Amino acid sequence: MHINLKNELLQDHWFVVGFGLAVLFATVTLLGPPLAPFDPWDMSFAPISPPTAQHFLGVNDGGQDIFSELLYAVRNTVAFGLVSGLVALTLGVIIGLISGWFGGFVDTVLMRLADVLLAIPAIMILILTAALLRPSPVVLALILAGLMWPTISKAIRAQTLSLRESLHIRAAEQIGGGNWYIIRRHLMPEMFPLYLIGFAAKARMAMFMEASLAFLGLFDPSRKSLGMMISYALKYYYMDIWWNWLLPPIGCLSLLIMTVTFLAISLEKVLDPRLKQTMGERTA
Repeated sequence: MHINLKNELLQDHWFVVGFGLAVLFATVTLLGPPLAPFDPWDMSFAPISPPTAQHFLGVNDGGQDIFSELLYAVRNTVAFGLVSGLVALTLGVIIGLISGWFGGFVDTVLMRLADVLLAIPAIMILILTAALLRPSPVVLALILAGLMWPTISKAIRAQTLSLRESLHIRAAEQIGGGNWYIIRRHLMPEMFPLYLIGFAAKARMAMFMEASLAFLGLFDPSRKSLGMMISYALKYYYMDIWWNWLLPPIGCLSLLIMTVTFLAISLEKVLDPRLKQTMGERTA
């Protein structure tokens, strides 16, 4: 059945909201430095100053412009989430397809490895790694991705086992289609909705993890982050700074997570005909 993707997506209110927020955050991520009115590391302003026409969100305790700091913080948090989410998705898809299609010893080894990683608390590994080794944010994002792929791989494996019995897959095998040809041309395209949900879940988790580590002070203090801004602002909770210093980073982090969720759910509803059929039966 042909799907008019553009029209169906534009009729989905969640997609419209999510896409609008995504464009906003993409602009901030790509154009953060030119949009910042000041150098976020410039400490020449009066500390704890209220918002003015010059400083939209005021000045923090270190004499730095909060709005400029926020633009850089959003970019760092988004970049961390995208890198970690994409790497986790790639690993999960590859391992899940190989495990489900080849089965046997390969399946047993890969799924037992996934079970071991699922039993390890990712946040503790990240805290210990960040505290003891002080790696770069990119390295931490890759470590987190290496801990997050098992849930994606298990979902892909289950779907692969189901698709192996379908008629078109059997037909491809009958006419001599090789393992990698079937995986690449038949299995991978049919699981696209699963990729969206998997990426959304892992990107959300990675952004929250990045903010948590920054909140705990485990990143370089000079690196701007939403978690770091929240941590510093909470030290002055007794002052009237909640709306101009504390609320912006909390709001941005919440909106980032909501943006990824809205887009993933909307795309899944449009691209997965089985989900559309189920929803139609429920509303009938």
